[in-house]
Parts: sequence; structure tokens; C-alpha cells
Amino acid sequence: MARKADFTPDEWGKIVTAPMLAGMAVTLAEPTGLFGILKEGMASGRALLEARSDPGASALSKAVAADMETSEGRTSAREALQAELSSKSPAEIKQKAISTLAEVAAILDAKAPQDAAGFKDWLKHIAERVAEAASTGGFFGFGGVEVTEAEKATIAEIAAALKIPAS
Repeated sequence: MARKADFTPDEWGKIVTAPMLAGMAVTLAEPTGLFGILKEGMASGRALLEARSDPGASALSKAVAADMETSEGRTSAREALQAELSSKSPAEIKQKAISTLAEVAAILDAKAPQDAAGFKDWLKHIAERVAEAASTGGFFGFGGVEVTEAEKATIAEIAAALKIPAS
């Protein structure tokens, strides 16, 4: 069972920001306006909260959720994201998110192989939840497409970066 102490501070920073990056990449694939972005952000946050109490969640997912419950953990994650993503366009942010997820996959495969599969599946699940959170098109939330082709493609990119099956 991997713990925070098993990783360098840089590695842990990437692991802790990975859930946010998975959600952010999907949101940037096809932004759905202010309310859509809020719904998608909330879906990502809910997935973090659910990991804490889900008996099926990996120990590493629970450790990340616990770290994000602390002020220090949230501040560290926010600062890491700002350092990596500031001054970038939405397309650049999306690509950076996906490349960082690939780095996280490599870190997990090397240092936490017993937890890697569960954590990677959790990251993909977060991306899927974010994609399903807000429909695109329609009128006042009615109609429209629940998960767009761009979002599906981004989920496939995330799965490829994590080296897990897309569906």
C-alpha cells in the first residue's frame, strides 16, 4: 500500500493534482459555459470526497483525498497547478494535464505497482464523471449532448496517457 512518504515531494505533488488535471482536461475539451464549468468542477470535487468513504477505493486514492482535506494539501496542490499552468492557453493546459497524467502513470508503475491500476481507474472515472456533469447544447439545460465527441476523445487520451483501456 503506497503512502505519501513513498514519493518525493515533486512526485506527490503530481499525484495529488492528478484528479484535478483529469477533470480539467475534459472541461477544456469543450467548455460548456459558466454553469457547465461549475457543474464539471463540482463533479471532480465530489469524486475526491467519495474516495474518502468508498470501501472499494484504493488506499492511494484515499491518501490523496485525505491530503486534499487539509489546508496545507489544498494550498500545495493549488500552487503546483498555478506554477505548471499559468500563462498557457486552454489547449496548452489540456495537453499539459494529459502529459502530467502520463508522468503520474509512470511514477505509479515504478513506485506503487500494487496501487497503480486502482488509482489510474479512479482518474479515468473522474474524467468520465466530469464529462457527464453538464450537457452541451440544448436550451436552459434541456436537450443537448451529455458527453460530446471532444470529451470522449479526451477521455480516450487520458486513458492512453494512463496506459489503461479507454472503455
